[in-house]
Amino acid sequence: MYVATDEQTITDLGIFGQRNDNGIYDLYNRTHTRGGEAILKELFRHPLSDREEINRRSGIIEQFARLNKAFPFDAALFDMAEKYLANAAGEQTRNNTQQSVLGEKEIQHGVIAVIELIQRIKEFIDTKETAAIAAYERDRKTIAQLLADPALEPALKETAKGKLSYTAIAAYDALFRLREYHKIKKLMGHIYSLDVYLSVAKLAVDRKFVFPKALEKGQYALRIEGVYHPELQHPVSNNLVMDAHKNVIFLTGANMAGKSTFLRAVSTAVYVAHIGFPVAARSMQFSVMDGIYTTINLPDNLGMGASHFYSEVLRVKKVATELHQGKSLFIVFDELFRGTNVKDAHEATVAVTEAFSSTKSSLFIISSHIVEAGEDLAKEPSIDFQYLPTRMNGHVPEYTYRLETGITDDRHGMIIIRNEGLLEILKNGRKKRR
Repeated sequence: MYVATDEQTITDLGIFGQRNDNGIYDLYNRTHTRGGEAILKELFRHPLSDREEINRRSGIIEQFARLNKAFPFDAALFDMAEKYLANAAGEQTRNNTQQSVLGEKEIQHGVIAVIELIQRIKEFIDTKETAAIAAYERDRKTIAQLLADPALEPALKETAKGKLSYTAIAAYDALFRLREYHKIKKLMGHIYSLDVYLSVAKLAVDRKFVFPKALEKGQYALRIEGVYHPELQHPVSNNLVMDAHKNVIFLTGANMAGKSTFLRAVSTAVYVAHIGFPVAARSMQFSVMDGIYTTINLPDNLGMGASHFYSEVLRVKKVATELHQGKSLFIVFDELFRGTNVKDAHEATVAVTEAFSSTKSSLFIISSHIVEAGEDLAKEPSIDFQYLPTRMNGHVPEYTYRLETGITDDRHGMIIIRNEGLLEILKNGRKKRR
C-alpha cells in the first residue's frame, strides 16, 4: 500500500521544514483546516505504492484544478465545530480525559456550525461539476450515504439556523454529540480530505505544476520533461529518461555545478508523484516503486562511533538488503563513498555501480567526483552517463545547470580558491603572526 522510505530520505529532500526553514510539505500546504493540515502531513509521510490509488488521487486533484474550485466553507465554521465536537462523549471516551464543560453559547455556535457544514457539503457534492468527476465518485457516494441517514434529515432541511430555539439546540446537541457522533466525525474527515484536494489543486494552478501518470509496476520506467526543484526562484529544468535498459545514471560535474540540486529535484518529483500530487515539471510518467531511498546529505553517526565512510557502507548495505528481497527501488547516492580515500572510493564506486546496473528492476542515480570511475564503467551498456558542465569565462567558472551526455573532467576547486583570495589571506596571516 505504501512506498518504503526512511528519515534519511525525508531529511535529504526537505519534505518537512527544519527550524525556520519551510519544507516541501509547507509549499503544498494551503489547507484551510487543522484536519486538512493533519491529513496532508500524513500523505507526505506515506507515499502510495498502488498505481490505481495514485492515479485516482491525482485525477481528483487534476479535475478540481481544471474547475478551479474554491474551498466552499468558511474556516471560522471549523473553529466552532471542532471545539464543540471535541467535547463529545465519544471523544472523551477515546482520549480517556475529562473535557471542559461547554457553555450555552458554545453549544449553540457548535450546533449551528455543524448544521452549516452538513448543508454546504451536501450542496457541493450535488453540483453537476462535482458529480462529473469520475475519480471523486467513491468519495462522493460515501458522503452521500452518510447524509442520507434519516437522522440527519432535519439538519439538511433546517432554515432557522441562528434563530434555533433552546429545545431545537438541545435536540441537535444530543444528535451530533451522542447518537450520530461517529457519522459526524466521518463526515468531517471527508471534508478535511476535500480541503487537501482543493488546496493542492490551487497550488497546481498557481505554480503550473504537472500531474504525473503512474505506470504499472514492472515497466521500471521514469520519464520526466522539464523537471526542476520547486523551491528555486529561478530554476533551470532538465529532462530525464530511465528504464530497464538504462537503469543507472552516472552523474559527474564540478563542485557547484548543480549535481545535488538536480538529484533533489528528480527525487522530490518521484516522491511527490507517488503521493498522487502534481510536481514541478512539464510532463512525467513513472513506474510505481516499492521504495524510495536517497543519500544526499549523510551525517556521521556519532552515537555509534561510525565514520562518514562506515555510515555510507551501512547505507549501501541497507539498499542491497532490500534489493535482495526483490523490491523495486528508486535509489540516489550523491558523491558515493566521499568519506574515504580516492583509491578506495574509486574501486568501491565501480564495484557497487556495476552491481546496481545488473538489477534491472530498480532505478539508480549515482553522482561522483571520481571521473576515472566513470571511465571504468563505460563498458556497462545499462549505465547512462550524464554531466553538468562548467564554462570558463576567463578565470571565472559559470554553470549552465543543464544536463549533457558524457563524463566531464571539470575540476575548478583551485580556481575558486584563488578567486576568493584564500591563499593570500592565509599567507598574510602568517606574516602578521611573525
